[in-house]
Amino acid sequence: MHIAVYTQNEQGKGHFGSGEIVENKPIAFPHEHSAVKRVGPLFYWAWAKSLTTFEIPLHPHSGFEIISYVLTGTVGHRDTLGNLQQVSTGGAQVMQTGSGVYHAEELAAGTEMFQIWFEPHLARAVKEAPTYNQYDHEQFPVEEAGGAQVKRVVGPQAPIRLVTDAEMSDIVIAEGQSWTQPLPDGYALAAVVVSGRGTARPQRQVDGGPLSNASLETGDFAVVTTDGTESVEFHADPGESLRLVAIRVPAEVEYPLYRK
Repeated sequence: MHIAVYTQNEQGKGHFGSGEIVENKPIAFPHEHSAVKRVGPLFYWAWAKSLTTFEIPLHPHSGFEIISYVLTGTVGHRDTLGNLQQVSTGGAQVMQTGSGVYHAEELAAGTEMFQIWFEPHLARAVKEAPTYNQYDHEQFPVEEAGGAQVKRVVGPQAPIRLVTDAEMSDIVIAEGQSWTQPLPDGYALAAVVVSGRGTARPQRQVDGGPLSNASLETGDFAVVTTDGTESVEFHADPGESLRLVAIRVPAEVEYPLYRK
């Protein structure tokens, strides 16, 4: 197992307007110079923060499956399918953009959100009709896992299902406690630290050599890969909780991926 941690200085940067919305990008577009270009079909990941209420005007998307996940605040959405809606803290907007759709998004002052793009087989996806769905925080199941609360956002145990093979969870680990994520052979885990400090370390199912910890703090982006069926353990430092949004995807897929 390999655990790589990228600080905010190694991530891409972006903004909208005259800086009304600023972005840190664990996975950015090519000209934005992020250290990580993609993780399998996980194509793009931005952490947007709105300094004042601001609308990003109508713009087009096609092919990709796009999730806007609200960390705090309110995000408004309008599109050429006729949708006009808002979602608040803990909620999500999901566009399967298919053959093409224009949308605009308005972030209220103080809002923070993730926008994440997943890449299905694009040659097939662009033949499908675009769709939009949204989900409030209360629609997502939350389970206790030892010293952690795990909110299932995408995947078999969650209300959001994608064409792309992906699972996404929002995890809050109590101070001094741990959460373990199994990672089957051929899969990768990407995780952004929303808040707190802690460590990540492999937990091998078969005894191996010495295990080393990777330190984590707010804003860090961790990418975990494996060459066998293993698990990775995230541990919150004493005195503070650790919040992660983690996405599991195949490290490689059997269809061609878009050349960035």
